[in-house]
Amino acid sequence: MIVIFGVFLIVHGLVHLLYFGQSWRFFELQSGMLWPDGSWAFSKLLGIEKTRKLAGIFCFLAAAGFVTGGIGLLIRQVWWQSVIVGSAVFSAVVFILLWDKKMQKLHDKGAVNILINLAILLAVLLLKWPSF
Repeated sequence: MIVIFGVFLIVHGLVHLLYFGQSWRFFELQSGMLWPDGSWAFSKLLGIEKTRKLAGIFCFLAAAGFVTGGIGLLIRQVWWQSVIVGSAVFSAVVFILLWDKKMQKLHDKGAVNILINLAILLAVLLLKWPSF
């Protein structure tokens, strides 16, 4: 189970790179998807282009954290939990800040990501899982 969870954490991190590509407009995850345009926290303050760049940087950092933490778990390092908890909290906060306040197509705006992050936090912090 440790290997499965470690690989899951790495894959979860790599999914953040898809949002990086979407935010920097390297590609569209879905036709007409505008994420992170309209971010309630950044768009008016920074403008759309800077918000996109910032979103990409944030997603890259979250990806790096999840991949590093997942590898740490796989090689049984004691620090993996701290990295994963930090990455999950950071990622959830980023997607909340980048939300456009609209309730349509929440799955395109990171709602599933936030739920996964909450499940990871529950498993790691409350259930103390996995342990070795």
